[in-house]
Amino acid sequence: MLSFLLPIIYAAFISLGLPDSVLGSAWPTIYPEFGVPVSYAGIVSAIISVGTVISSLLSARLISVLKTGGVTAISVAMTAAALYGFSICHNFWALCLWAVPYGLGAGSVDAALNNYVAIHYKSHHMSWLHCMWGVGATLGPYIMGHVLAQGLPWNMGYRMLSFFQMALVLALVIALPLWKAADDEREEGKEEEESAPDEPWKPRPLKEVIRIPGVKEIMVAFFCYCGLESTTGLWTGSYLTLHTGLSAEAAATFTSLAFLGITIGRALNGFLAFKFTDDQLIHLGETVIAIGTVMLLLPIHVENYQLIAIMLIGLGCAPVYPCIIHSTPAHFGKRESQEIIGVQMASAYVGTTVMPPLFGLIAQHISIRLWPAYLLGLLVLMFVMYEQVRRKTNHV
Repeated sequence: MLSFLLPIIYAAFISLGLPDSVLGSAWPTIYPEFGVPVSYAGIVSAIISVGTVISSLLSARLISVLKTGGVTAISVAMTAAALYGFSICHNFWALCLWAVPYGLGAGSVDAALNNYVAIHYKSHHMSWLHCMWGVGATLGPYIMGHVLAQGLPWNMGYRMLSFFQMALVLALVIALPLWKAADDEREEGKEEEESAPDEPWKPRPLKEVIRIPGVKEIMVAFFCYCGLESTTGLWTGSYLTLHTGLSAEAAATFTSLAFLGITIGRALNGFLAFKFTDDQLIHLGETVIAIGTVMLLLPIHVENYQLIAIMLIGLGCAPVYPCIIHSTPAHFGKRESQEIIGVQMASAYVGTTVMPPLFGLIAQHISIRLWPAYLLGLLVLMFVMYEQVRRKTNHV
């Protein structure tokens, strides 16, 4: 029965990524219309991320009541409503208001599905499912760029995305019996699957989890990675428009290239995972990100050169998130992994909340030209922290 759920989970992962990078690609058009500074994109992003943090921390309780299928359907419905709300906004504060249900919906479904996949499916599915997130994250800004190129308002792009989410909600509601059947099947075979817990993880007090050697470092590493990825998604369009002189339409399309790199990379990573360890794949990703950011630091403003650099950043990001999650049992042990995965995801959302608006302030008060250096700084700190995790968990 678990195999029948895979298409539904794949579609849900697409829905997770679909709106994630759209704000960054549409923002060069939105902020002049609303008459707000360019840095205000960070406010909207922060509201979404705070909602994501809150709902992810509540996800275990929600899953215990509604089960994974119910949480997924309700969360996607909230996201669909929020995206439609974005499409009817005519001022900045309305955008902020609709960002609340968007964040609350995104956090619950992300935590629920990652936990479900980690428990019930093999490791290569984690990369391929996150590849589906990349499909959504690539399609989102591409759709927005196409809408803008046709001379239509940015609102229409959000409306089209909301319709896709609404269709997915219908599919998720129809599929609810499959989730129940899978749970019943798991109950029947639980003696053969002793490593899979019957319920989502129930974290111990945070102070106890943080005391485990290497946990502080993995939290910082995950914080840095998600800060890097989300800052790339939010500010690529504005950087290319304001610094290199690209049109808003071209910048929106270029934004999708970073996520196209993530998508392609995670598809390949699923195959590479059969041969290479998680740590090796993480190091490979860090190296490719470094090449892309250094390329952007060089004073070369040729479009194709910028395109390659941005795609390399996305390609390098591909293995990091799924491999950090999957490597947690190897670093910390299976008994501790669920609590630590929960803490890692909370750290990830905090990074997503804090780092893009922080760069917004840098862009507003210093220069948007510092964007590649900002990404490189996050990458260096992530590398140092992850090496500390490997050393403290004797996994070098």
